[in-house]
Amino acid sequence: MKKEIAILGSGFSSLAAACYLAKAGNNVTIYEKNSTIGGRARQLKRDGFTFDIGPTWYWMPDVFERFFADFGKKPSDYYELIKLNPAYQVYFGIQDFITISDNMNTIAATFESIEKGSGLRLKKFMKTAQDNYDIAIKDLVYRPGVSPLELVTLQTASRVGQFFSNISRDIRKQFNNPKLVSILEFPVLFLGAKPSDTPSFYSFMNFADFGLGTWHPKNGMYSVILGMEQLARELGVTIHTNAPVDKIEVFQKTATGVWVNGKYIKADIVLSGADYHHSEQLIEPQHRAYSEAYWDKRTFAPSSLLFYVGLDKKLEHVEHHSLFFDVDFDAHAASIYDHPEWPKEPLFYASFPSKTDENSAPQGKEAAIFLIPLAPGLEDTEALREQYFDKIITRLEQLTEQSVREHILFKESFCVNDFIKEYNSYKGNAYGMANTLLQTAFLRPKLKSKKVKHLYFTGQLTVPGPGVPPSLISGKLVSELIEKNN
Repeated sequence: MKKEIAILGSGFSSLAAACYLAKAGNNVTIYEKNSTIGGRARQLKRDGFTFDIGPTWYWMPDVFERFFADFGKKPSDYYELIKLNPAYQVYFGIQDFITISDNMNTIAATFESIEKGSGLRLKKFMKTAQDNYDIAIKDLVYRPGVSPLELVTLQTASRVGQFFSNISRDIRKQFNNPKLVSILEFPVLFLGAKPSDTPSFYSFMNFADFGLGTWHPKNGMYSVILGMEQLARELGVTIHTNAPVDKIEVFQKTATGVWVNGKYIKADIVLSGADYHHSEQLIEPQHRAYSEAYWDKRTFAPSSLLFYVGLDKKLEHVEHHSLFFDVDFDAHAASIYDHPEWPKEPLFYASFPSKTDENSAPQGKEAAIFLIPLAPGLEDTEALREQYFDKIITRLEQLTEQSVREHILFKESFCVNDFIKEYNSYKGNAYGMANTLLQTAFLRPKLKSKKVKHLYFTGQLTVPGPGVPPSLISGKLVSELIEKNN
């Protein structure tokens, strides 16, 4: 029977869910509070420059292919992909960097040149990582987190030890060079926790990195959002922007609709792809499944300080994706997870999309995005933003041996306060809830409300977890749960 479904938010998970639910024959309407769609994956345009405000990494292309295939489509029907070579570069000091290629053999040779014997050890490590990827991404993550029994398979039974060891310990057993260790620990940061708190099974992220490669959608990650929007509209989804949901109406423990800009809109099903904590604030306290104490005790993925910078020249000695690990990795991680504070010496990431995509900047100019991971909930002031911009630009100039500061045309920033204002993000987190052992699968906040009938959730704070590919999967999982239960 056709149902009226109201969806809060228009990020990856909401758009994915909308597509599946519309395909199943429902009337689906998306309500987005901001003026453009995409949730955290929005776009900034200024003076001929174009920046992805949110995600800039395109990993796990098979997940995107699987999503579009569910509708008889391919990603290439909606956007063009470019495989990056090199995938990225990691700086450890002046004229001291490691370049990660686009294929496993070259990467193994790079490792071998740095630490004798590490090339073969890397290939062995990657074989396990690929096996884990096949189990996790092709199977386990497509389960809705309803029961712990979802994790019990013949394959996982043989890997139970990998849930009680951690990535950091495993890598250090096999690799001694601290630079190689840092590179191998880097991918799990996308899961939102320290490598020492991330189960060994999550080595599948290393296969996502070295095995499947790093890609760039032409015109940026927002091209994926626009492709999903086109698909959604083709399927009959209605999308309203500048349409914040003020309240989720609950009558006799059943969600009956939403209030948008002060107007009540009836719905048979309400699905929120907005921040989970915020979504529960839209219903009365007695209907909330999770208390403030619950949220406060969760391990959240970092927030971020981001800068979007237009430069009047092309930069040298940097790649499309460049990581700056020239300071203490563990000290920065401790300032995020152990004793939340602004890091004294921050690691940072830089993206220069105009290295690959001529549409990102005017000819002869460079678009630059800088990101510093931060603990959520920190004080956020303009003075602090300026202080940290100065820190990273000074280091960028030193490490790449070129002037940058004097070539800045403009810069815009985005930090904790903006994540709260723009996305109602809990404590200003950027990536949702971390995938630690006690926050995996059935231990995460549920897709289906435990207290309110016909109320569902999707996105980074629920199953399966943080990141763009998991968000696509989350949309599929919740749509299947809605169809099953209604």
